[in-house]
Amino acid sequence: MSEAQQATKNTRTLIGKIVSDKRAKTVTVLVERRAAHELYGKIVARSRKYHAHDEKGEYHMGDMVEIAETRPLSKTKAWVVTRLVEKARLV
Repeated sequence: MSEAQQATKNTRTLIGKIVSDKRAKTVTVLVERRAAHELYGKIVARSRKYHAHDEKGEYHMGDMVEIAETRPLSKTKAWVVTRLVEKARLV
C-alpha cells in the first residue's frame, strides 16, 4: 500500500447539515454529536460549525453532507465536502 492510499484512509470525516451557503465556494456545516454530560451523565447534544470547501457550489441549505479534513484552504476553512448524504426536503 502506498503512502497516498494510507493518508486518505486516516482523514477525519464528519456528517452534518448545511446551515449556510451564502459564500462563494464555501458552505457552513453544523455537526451534531451526542455525548454524556461530564457531571450528570445525561446524554446531551453538542454541536459545532465547520466551514467546508464546495468548489462547484452544488450543495445548498438543508443538505446532509459528509466533510473530510484537508490542508488549510483559508483562515477558517480546513474541510472539504466529499459527498451528498441526503438532499434537503422541500416543504
